Amino acid sequence: MDYTRQTRFSDPGRHLSRLTALPADVAALPAEVAAIGAVVRNTVVHYRASGIDFPPRRLTEIDSRWVETMLDALPPGEPLGAPRPPEDRIVGCCRDFTLLTVAALRANGIPARSRVGFADYFHEGFHTDHVVVEYHDGTRWVATDAQLDPAAGFPVDVADVPLGPGGLRTAAQSWRAFRLGDDDPSTYGVDPALPIRGPLMIGQYVLTELAHRRGDELLLWDFWGEPARVLAGLGGRSVEEAWATLPPWESGDVALLDEIAALLIDADAGDQAAERKLAERYSSDPRVRPGDVVTCHSPRGISYDVDLRERR
Repeated sequence: MDYTRQTRFSDPGRHLSRLTALPADVAALPAEVAAIGAVVRNTVVHYRASGIDFPPRRLTEIDSRWVETMLDALPPGEPLGAPRPPEDRIVGCCRDFTLLTVAALRANGIPARSRVGFADYFHEGFHTDHVVVEYHDGTRWVATDAQLDPAAGFPVDVADVPLGPGGLRTAAQSWRAFRLGDDDPSTYGVDPALPIRGPLMIGQYVLTELAHRRGDELLLWDFWGEPARVLAGLGGRSVEEAWATLPPWESGDVALLDEIAALLIDADAGDQAAERKLAERYSSDPRVRPGDVVTCHSPRGISYDVDLRERR
C-alpha cells in the first residue's frame, strides 16, 4: 500500500493548502514531524483529557470521520498554525490528532499511517486505548504520539514510541497476550475508572488496527462484524453498563481474530507474505472489513448507523 497517498478519511479536500503550508522536509525529519505535531495540538483538543465541559453542539465534532469535515470546523482560510485557545480547537480524540498529522505528512509526500492499540504510559498497570502516528523516515517506521507535548514528562519518548510493552501495545499484540493468558483483559480499556474494557474491546481493535492499516481510518467507536452484533443485543442496557458484563465472544470467530492478529504481528516484523495476506483477506473477507454501513457507539451517549458512502 502506498502510504504517501491520501485515503477517503485523510483526504483534506478543499483544505489541502492548509496542510501543504506546514513544514515537511524529508531531509529534516524528525524535526519536521515534531513541528507538525505542535501545530496539530494547536488545532485539536481532546474531548475528555482537556477537562473542558463542551456543550452537546460541540461534542458532535468527535464523530467527524473525515479530515476535510474536521477542518470545516475552523474559520475559513485560517492557517492551522494560527494560535487558538483550547475551547476554539476541533473537539476530537487521539485518533483525530493522529489522522490530521498523517494527512499533513501524506500531503507533503511522507509515508504515514495510524497505529491502533493500547498505551502503557498514561496509567500505571493499565493499558489505555490509543492511536499514534507512524511515518517512514527512509530507513524505518517511526511511531510518534502527536497528541502529547514532548515536554510534558511522559515515561516514554513520544517522538519515538516503541510498539510493545512500555509504549503502544498494538491491538494484535494485546489480543495475543490475552489469548495466551499473559495479561488480564480487564486492564485494557478507555480508563481505569470506566467499565469500557476487556476482550470485546481488544477484539474490535484488532479489526480496527487492520482497517487503519488498509486505509479505512475509522473512529474508535465505529463497530462492524461480530462486535457490532454483540453490542446490538444489549437488552436495554447502555453500552457503558454492558461492557463489564458481556462475555468475551458469545458466537464470535475467535480463530479468525487469532489469524488476523498473527498476520499483523508478522507484517510488523517485515514479513511481506503476511502483508500480502492481510491485503487479500481485507479485500475479500466481509467479516474483517467494514461494509458500507458501520454502527457508531459515540461517547456522546448515542448509537446510530453511518453510511460511509456519504461523507457527512
